Amino acid sequence: MANPLAPSERTGPPAAETTPRDPLSIPAEIKASIRVLVVDDERTLRESCASVLQMDGYNVTLVGRGEEALETVKRRKFDIILVDLYMSQISGLEILQATLSAYKDTIVVVMTGNPSVTSSIEALRAGAWDYLPKPFSATHLQVLIGRASHAVMMSREAQDLRVQLMRQNGHSDKIALIGISPLFRKAVDLARKVAATDASVFISGESGTGKEVIAQFIHQNSRRASRALVPINCAALPEPLLESEMFGHRKGAFTGADRDKPGLLETANGGTLFLDELTEMTMPLQAKLLRVIQDGVVRRVGSEQQDAVVDVRFISATNREPQEAVDTGLLRGDLFYRLRVVPIKLPPLRKRLEDIPLLANHFLTYYWQRHRQMGDRAPRLSEASIGFLRSRPWRGNVRELQNVIEHVAVLAEPDHTIQPDDIPVYDDSAEWPAETAVAAAVMDEAYHPAKDRVVAQFEKEYLTRLVNRAGGNMSKAARLASIDRTTLYRLMDKHEFHRDDAQGSPE
Repeated sequence: MANPLAPSERTGPPAAETTPRDPLSIPAEIKASIRVLVVDDERTLRESCASVLQMDGYNVTLVGRGEEALETVKRRKFDIILVDLYMSQISGLEILQATLSAYKDTIVVVMTGNPSVTSSIEALRAGAWDYLPKPFSATHLQVLIGRASHAVMMSREAQDLRVQLMRQNGHSDKIALIGISPLFRKAVDLARKVAATDASVFISGESGTGKEVIAQFIHQNSRRASRALVPINCAALPEPLLESEMFGHRKGAFTGADRDKPGLLETANGGTLFLDELTEMTMPLQAKLLRVIQDGVVRRVGSEQQDAVVDVRFISATNREPQEAVDTGLLRGDLFYRLRVVPIKLPPLRKRLEDIPLLANHFLTYYWQRHRQMGDRAPRLSEASIGFLRSRPWRGNVRELQNVIEHVAVLAEPDHTIQPDDIPVYDDSAEWPAETAVAAAVMDEAYHPAKDRVVAQFEKEYLTRLVNRAGGNMSKAARLASIDRTTLYRLMDKHEFHRDDAQGSPE
């Protein structure tokens, strides 16, 4: 059987190649402690892989059949598993799923001689750390396993740190996520599940919904928590500056570059890079970022050589509809699929009405303590104020609510009951949504689509005010609207409003 490694490796054994400098500097004793399992039904490939990895100092086990791999994994935990995606009888995907169900922190890399977007995304969504297209060179294998080994080393250090913190403080989430609405809790539960993995996460939602807070939550509950979470706003910097900030630069690369400077990708090594407003990044930079995601190799601006190999988890965010950004050419499809292994969509505040009292009281307490002297009794939000806050459209979402409540906390008197008149919100209800929606519809749409859109917007606004006026009681809301409860429920389901049926009994 022909050697399945790349042609450049076929003139001699892979170990004969000059071993590249290890940019991650993994100590020999760490490599010796890392257990690697290679699973492939091609004997030549698995033995070639073993030769390369054993020369590098790893503890390597070889398996040629899927059934044997499953039995081996049951008996022994491995740090890294390199498995062929397409094997007879038992596929690599089944081995991947069985492994991660037993050991969620095992790093699984899938090999495939038939790489495609569909199969690769399926493997990544199932929990694969990365994939390795055949044929591959010994160098490519060394770099990839080196990155995986670095992740193992970081995970061990983070686990040791978490044990120390739990002994000191007990177990608790480091980032508070406040809310009980079903849509929000669904997003939080998904964030909690994906936090334990290294999967890339793509967060979408309107501005102000808390995308960066979710990114912080994922990082702080991950095995990378002891390392840095490095945020970068792709919309805040022009292309040349953004490229230099992300990738770093060499001395003399441009005017003012008087020294070598590592970029944020190198700063985030071993941790997490948060790419906020990703769709604002230019296409050339998207292509360069894709190369780093695929190979882990960073080349600084003005450099003609490999400057660093990094192990970074990517969390991306946008306030646009991601698929629409791909369709309109704002976002590369291949980059999108690599970054959106696990998508999380955050709901706007207008669909989290039951969370508004919780958030408002939390912000009021926080800003009162921040701006006032110790001992001053905090003010309170009246029921009328809560109802007023629930009736607002909150186009700026949680961020807008936070700013409004900070304003209240700064101006309120101690032990004061805050009334709606004390809340500095511009009352544009007469203008929104009817006037702006009608204007846009008349200008841009045909009659029937325009009518449907305006009616839908009216129904949403009417339901919001109706349910708030009824205090959440469905029977009372139906009476106030002079409709039966079945019609009310149908309208609420149509517009994805949460309803508490326990409050629906007659008064």
